[in-house]
Amino acid sequence: MHEFPDSDGILFDLDGTLISGGKVLPWAHALIEKSRGKFAIVTNDAEHTATEIAALLQNLGIPVSAHRIVAAGMEAIRQIATDMPSARISMAASDSLQEYAIRLGLDVLDLKPDVVLIGRDRAFSYDKIRTLSNAVLAGARLVICNPDRSHPAADGSIVPETGALAASVLACTGPVPHDIIGKPQPGLFLTGMNLIGSTPARTFMIGDNPETDGKGAAGIGIRFIHVGFKLCENDQFP
Repeated sequence: MHEFPDSDGILFDLDGTLISGGKVLPWAHALIEKSRGKFAIVTNDAEHTATEIAALLQNLGIPVSAHRIVAAGMEAIRQIATDMPSARISMAASDSLQEYAIRLGLDVLDLKPDVVLIGRDRAFSYDKIRTLSNAVLAGARLVICNPDRSHPAADGSIVPETGALAASVLACTGPVPHDIIGKPQPGLFLTGMNLIGSTPARTFMIGDNPETDGKGAAGIGIRFIHVGFKLCENDQFP
């Protein structure tokens, strides 16, 4: 079993690394145990709050406190609230993320927003595309929680993700400046390291996606362990 030598902290991806299809992956508990309590979860989740994710993990038998979870949706809102206090924001996002934005002092509305935020919105519609696209063309700042276009469901079908919704807006607006918050951008990694008090040279990122987890980690000097390959060389991991 890997002991993560020369490490002050571990960053874990969530979906495909610790859980998949609403089930705990066989190696999840062992990975968390070997982190010796020095870990954070960094996830591109753009629908749920850290409290909701912690409750899900608790129900699955993985007790992780919400303060150890860095989620792209919450980080995007937090950045907006820091950069633009009391900004007017139009959101393609879940009710819980809209409530979080309100708690941080943002004015959630659709009329003449300062910012357009795109997360994972299961109620996304034609009218929403029209509203968000016209707001961006009128000068609103565009923030996209993550670039992921889809993820596989438990039955193997495709589940649309934030990037797919953002693509529909960008298809209407054409190429416009925008900010992407989630992996592989560095923000989640940096926030996670700050939580556990580690530095890039002494941190491991463990994930299943080389395009987001791997490239993002490498971009700031974090060592990456791919659960689909490296962990299985000598251990029981797939």
